Amino acid sequence: MMWQNYQLGNTVSKTSEAVTLWRMEKGIIEISKNTLAVPIELDDKERGYVFHGDGKFLLDSIVETEEGAIGQPVEKELSELFLMLGDTEEIQKHLTEASEEDFAKMGYQNQQEFADRAKDLCGQFFKKKGVHNHQCFNEHRGFIFAFQNQTNKLDILIAKGSKLVYKAMDIVFVSNENKVVLKSPSEVVCTSNGKSVIIK
Repeated sequence: MMWQNYQLGNTVSKTSEAVTLWRMEKGIIEISKNTLAVPIELDDKERGYVFHGDGKFLLDSIVETEEGAIGQPVEKELSELFLMLGDTEEIQKHLTEASEEDFAKMGYQNQQEFADRAKDLCGQFFKKKGVHNHQCFNEHRGFIFAFQNQTNKLDILIAKGSKLVYKAMDIVFVSNENKVVLKSPSEVVCTSNGKSVIIK
């Protein structure tokens, strides 16, 4: 599956109620009612969405070590466009048609302006080297989220079951059951089954 062949769907919807896009013990991503959503399609199937509305992203990226807890939780207000790849079936149940008024509320003149911005975000994401271009990704492989940050780059969250990778400007956090790696500007922390190594 080559992601260069993706396209955005023609229909822009909005959420009819608040929706939880992803949830596990370590985190949650929620979007509010009236969030705009345009599908990302590949081979005539919906593979994800670009969203714009209000939402929140919480991630417990604190690591417990013998020296105590290290790190800070990640808390983001999702007020900019962001992208999700993964199973879309549950989300489709919570979508309804968006109106001109809905676009105006989010600062767009019309549907086309929203679609253009969504296309720009997809272009930025799919041009990144590596995983996105060549790896076969489908709805059974978990979720990928891409959030815009203050430097106009993308923070990436990849999650499948208990496995999690989060890469942002100042943090890399990898978690898989009892194993955790946290890399911040000041230190690197690795824990496995209760044992930890800290490099400052």
